[in-house]
Amino acid sequence: MIESLPFWAAIPAAILLVLSGILTLTGSLGLLRLPDFYTRIHAPTLGNTLGVFFVLLASILVSSAAEHRLVVHQILITVFLVITSPVTAMLLMRAAIRRQLRVQQKEEDGA
Repeated sequence: MIESLPFWAAIPAAILLVLSGILTLTGSLGLLRLPDFYTRIHAPTLGNTLGVFFVLLASILVSSAAEHRLVVHQILITVFLVITSPVTAMLLMRAAIRRQLRVQQKEEDGA
C-alpha cells in the first residue's frame, strides 16, 4: 500500500513546483525575446537558478514528509548550481566578447 503525502506538505510542494515552472518559462521566453546575446544570457541563468531552487525546496519538503525526518541532501545540488550557473554565464560572455573583438580586428586589418 502506498502511503499518501500529508496535506500540509502536498500543497506547498505543488505551489513551489508551479512557481518553478513559471520562472523557468519566463527565463525561456527571455531567451527568445531579448535582442542580443549579452541580454539573452541573463534571463535563462536567473530562471534556471530560481526554478531549480524551488524544485529542490519542494523535493526537500516531500522527502522529509515521506520519511518522517529532515532530508536535506538536495541542498548539495543547489550549492553546485549556484556556483556553476553564473560561472558558465561569465565564460560564455567572455567567449562572445573575444569573438567580437576578433571579428572587429579582421575587419580593421582588411579595410
